[in-house]
Amino acid sequence: MELRRFGRTGMNISPIIFGGIINMNESIDAATQYVNFALESGINYFDVAPSYGDAQSRLGPALRDHRKNIYLACKTMSRDAAGAEKELEESLHILETDYFDVYQLHALTTEDDIDRAFGPNGAMDLLLKAKRDGKIRHIGFSAHNEDIAMKACRLYDFDTVLFPMNWALGIQTGWGDRIAEEVKKSDKGLLSMKVMVSRMWRDNEPKVYPKSWCRPVYDDDRLAIAGMKYGLYKGGDALVPPGDFEHFLFMLKHIDECVKYPLTEEDLTYLREEASKVKDELIFRI
Repeated sequence: MELRRFGRTGMNISPIIFGGIINMNESIDAATQYVNFALESGINYFDVAPSYGDAQSRLGPALRDHRKNIYLACKTMSRDAAGAEKELEESLHILETDYFDVYQLHALTTEDDIDRAFGPNGAMDLLLKAKRDGKIRHIGFSAHNEDIAMKACRLYDFDTVLFPMNWALGIQTGWGDRIAEEVKKSDKGLLSMKVMVSRMWRDNEPKVYPKSWCRPVYDDDRLAIAGMKYGLYKGGDALVPPGDFEHFLFMLKHIDECVKYPLTEEDLTYLREEASKVKDELIFRI
């Protein structure tokens, strides 16, 4: 598994990242085993957030002896400076680190999120100060709305973007096209999430993987692999697995294949057929 250039950040990262939500609601022993397996497999980028339950407290001790050899990213849901500072300091303490390689505004979704984060005494003021103080090395954001993501990019030249490059959404609506072009143009690092997801959970459908609020592709290897290839095709420097260790293992098993044999027209035709089946159950409303 070869490392990949992460935009202009100067970091070379594994093509799959370890999402901290994998450790959520797991025992300390299990979480440590997951992290050790990831490290032994060549994963060097770990991402977590305060909103992932107890994931931070599980990830911090597991990474304690490896901090100098990995990249650690975290997030804040707070839109004001005081709240963001509180979350940043708590995360630094829980994760047993002095700095984050990437710190992100988490889940930008509405105009209000933007107005508050970029307004007076907003979260961006805190992130910029923290970067000057050496507590943050790169500033990024995650978004669940492409219009909002584009507006964020106009307001600040972020280093990284964490965005859903979901094949069904992209094929049915063009979702992700604009942010993919923006990332390419400005050489931002791009993490593609929701690539192994098909649709929303249906009413009364057994939620086989409760950590995922939308349905992962867990019963169709061809579709899962094509979805991974799609996330790379859209410009992703690395892929984000759904929230369970099983999906992380699947991505690890198939990532070299996806990098070596990129998305083909045959793959796209297959994804178009599958996307038409879920066009009324897309994970975000456009």
